[in-house]
Amino acid sequence: MIRILIVDDEEPARVRLREMLGPVMDVEVTGEAESGSQAMRMAEELKPDVLLLDIQMPGCSGIDVAASLREPRPYVIFCTAYEQHAVDAFELNAVDYLLKPISRVRLEKALRRVRLRGTGAQGEALDHAVRQQRAAVARFLVRSGTHYLVVGEAEVIYFASEDGLTRMVSEGTKYWMDPTLNELEQRVDPGRFYRVSRAAIVNLNGVVEVRPQDGGSGEVVMRNGQRLEVSRRRWRGLLSALGAG
Repeated sequence: MIRILIVDDEEPARVRLREMLGPVMDVEVTGEAESGSQAMRMAEELKPDVLLLDIQMPGCSGIDVAASLREPRPYVIFCTAYEQHAVDAFELNAVDYLLKPISRVRLEKALRRVRLRGTGAQGEALDHAVRQQRAAVARFLVRSGTHYLVVGEAEVIYFASEDGLTRMVSEGTKYWMDPTLNELEQRVDPGRFYRVSRAAIVNLNGVVEVRPQDGGSGEVVMRNGQRLEVSRRRWRGLLSALGAG
């Protein structure tokens, strides 16, 4: 059984997809989301096999949602009225890209691709696609109350792990995030971000001072005045990343 989450900010579009999926014997619609932030929460809770995902939605786009899905990641079939996002969609290893109005034939063809790929392969494939796209990652989704905000890369000072949760520290504000530091480390561009310890990843453009300490470790002073420990095994790598050779 293929478990599907429908994501579209327009109710008629969701109804249409549900109606087309109704006669398909091996498909179950597990839920519907009307925004990107709601889709992320429902994907985490319901763990569907497939997302039928609109791209242009209030708050954050379907592209942002796809890039931020946590493991185990579902297959993604984009459903949109706009052709210009096709390249981004396939860079994220989408199963298919359906242009509205979507026909039953095209939807069934996309589902057939899911069946051929089988289960368990999407996480590895999407991980690889996201890593390939790291240089283009210039924004992050963060929690703000009951919804999500999109924060530009330039605003980020550092990411930190606190009590098993991930916090982003940006200009004057702190946010909670869904991805772990390990997941963020795989997604960000290593030319712009560097993991200084098990507990922190810094924006290299946010570092204003580096201070060596006894034993080969050190600390960095960030542009907001925060001091972060740099582990001994990461100290030389940090200096290299900052251009010190």
